[in-house]
Amino acid sequence: MNKTSLGALLLAAFSLLGASGTTAQTWPAKPIRIVVPYAPGGAVDTIARVTGQRLSERLGQPVLIDNKPGAGANIGMDAVAKAAPDGYTLLMAANALATNGSLFAKLPFDPQKDLAPVGQIGHAPLVVVVPATSTAKTFKDLLTQARAEPGKLTYATAGNGSSGHLAGEALKQAAHIDVLHVPYNGGAPALTDLLGERISFMPINPVEVISHINAHKLRALAVASPKRLGLLPDVPTIAESGLPDFEVSVWWGLMAPAATPAGTVARLNAELQKVLAEPALQSRLAELGVVVSGGSSAQFGEFLRAETTRWGRVVKAANIKPD
Repeated sequence: MNKTSLGALLLAAFSLLGASGTTAQTWPAKPIRIVVPYAPGGAVDTIARVTGQRLSERLGQPVLIDNKPGAGANIGMDAVAKAAPDGYTLLMAANALATNGSLFAKLPFDPQKDLAPVGQIGHAPLVVVVPATSTAKTFKDLLTQARAEPGKLTYATAGNGSSGHLAGEALKQAAHIDVLHVPYNGGAPALTDLLGERISFMPINPVEVISHINAHKLRALAVASPKRLGLLPDVPTIAESGLPDFEVSVWWGLMAPAATPAGTVARLNAELQKVLAEPALQSRLAELGVVVSGGSSAQFGEFLRAETTRWGRVVKAANIKPD
């Protein structure tokens, strides 16, 4: 090989290295898309928009919310799993990421292998609510009634396999009670029947019922967390109410396609931590009943694995099907 050819090869090699470095340094150079695998207006969508706005300001690029509902959140999750791993397509993940592998016989993607954790945003412990006219004044009252008349009490959820359904089945297993699950096509119709006193109780995300609780249309009996929720300081925990170690939360976090460069994931996580540390954002999330989690990508990955194992056991024990 002559000197001219060798020089050209070296120049090309250095050019490629330079281009790679420039790409890493200049990310993000265009808008970022956060896929929400649910319809607009729900808790996952709200958290995505609140967090996305602050990330946009920090990163200097628009952060666009792309709602892709359907198939129990599988459509949106699959879209991100198959997206280009360049840091410009992210997933606003929630409980379905950890539960769908057990609920569905087959998924079009592998939740463990096709998506990479970026960071957890927060969680909200579920709250057990009853109509304001219910004779159950406390969570202990509810358990007493359930044990006195097996199969009579009903609990509503947004559908088979939803976080409320899994929480209800976990409650049945932990408290050794027999209550009837009534699935609805979404949280809104379930709440309508609960408010109409056609349902006994409902385990639900506080984001969705706080207005009804404040309006005294629903009564909160207990929260499924180790300590009381700041949004509902007078409501005891389920542990305080006689069922130790019972904890169920809905949660949110960002995921990226599995092959996304480590440097990009690290930058995303770092910016997410700064956003979550902002008092204004913490205040806004607290108003929604959200407890900020934060933490590293590795910690979020460990959390996902633990959630997947835990709910896999509940799904199997209760023989829960998504339809």
